[in-house]
Amino acid sequence: GLGVLQRAMAALGAYRCIECNGEATELYRDYQRGVLRISICKSCQKPVDKYIEYDPVIILINAVLCKAQAYRHILFNTKINIHGKLCVFCLLCEAYLRWLQLQDSSQNTDPDDLIRYAREWDFYRMFGIASLEQTSFFIGIFITLWWMTPEMLKRKSDFILLLKALLLSTYGKLLLIPAVIWEHDYTPLCLAFIKVFVLISNSQAIRVTLNLNRILPWFAIFFGLILENGVVCLFQKMGWDV
Repeated sequence: GLGVLQRAMAALGAYRCIECNGEATELYRDYQRGVLRISICKSCQKPVDKYIEYDPVIILINAVLCKAQAYRHILFNTKINIHGKLCVFCLLCEAYLRWLQLQDSSQNTDPDDLIRYAREWDFYRMFGIASLEQTSFFIGIFITLWWMTPEMLKRKSDFILLLKALLLSTYGKLLLIPAVIWEHDYTPLCLAFIKVFVLISNSQAIRVTLNLNRILPWFAIFFGLILENGVVCLFQKMGWDV
């Protein structure tokens, strides 16, 4: 159960204080018969992780508000392995949005073209383009961080943890679907806000994972966007609709 998981993670030294990011050997002490006592951090003298008592909905709200404590709880003190599935689903949302925009941009009303619209190739192509753009964005971030703070990314596990954090922090792309379903005059503005929210989440994920200041993650995101836009320009030169 939860106690077995806690002992296993404690053996690996995987726990972090959500307040000061200091290492901790345990999140709570179990005194049996339902009596639990939250551990106190030796560095900041605050509870190591107050979120272990919170409802998941409250934790989600705090994550949406981009609170560093909520991000540390999710990344360091829980065993969440949905980052891969979440990434694929977010890419599907983005591909679907682009596919709809591609159909709307066509002015050909020939009924025979309905067959062409129904082809899955356009959707798969958009999924592939979205995947390549996100990959280039992440590569730009990794290159920048490795160049500016090589001591932070010495081990393979550091890269894996940062990648997991970036994938989880793209959850804002799930809002693309309701933005399209409830289409109105402000849809382009909503899409722009979603993009900004995802970038803010990415920045917070980098900051929490590597324990950096607020400026360096934005530098990494800036260079990631440059590389991503470079890939977009390449596709456009090839004559592809992106």
